[in-house]
Amino acid sequence: MKNINIKKEARKLIDKLPEGSIWDDLMYQIYVRQSVEAGLADSKASNIIFVQEVRKKFRLPE
Repeated sequence: MKNINIKKEARKLIDKLPEGSIWDDLMYQIYVRQSVEAGLADSKASNIIFVQEVRKKFRLPE
C-alpha cells in the first residue's frame, strides 16, 4: 500500500461530515474507508474468491 498521510485523510473525512454528526458517524466513515482500502489491496494482490465459489461453498442458489 502506498504511503498516505493519515492525518490529512482523516481531516478530509471529518470535513465531509454534516454538522451535528456524532462520534459514531466518524467511526463509521473510518471503518468504511479502511474496509475499502483493504479490499482493494486484496484485489491487487489477487486474494479474491469468485461469487460462484462462495455460493457453492455455502450451498447457496446461483
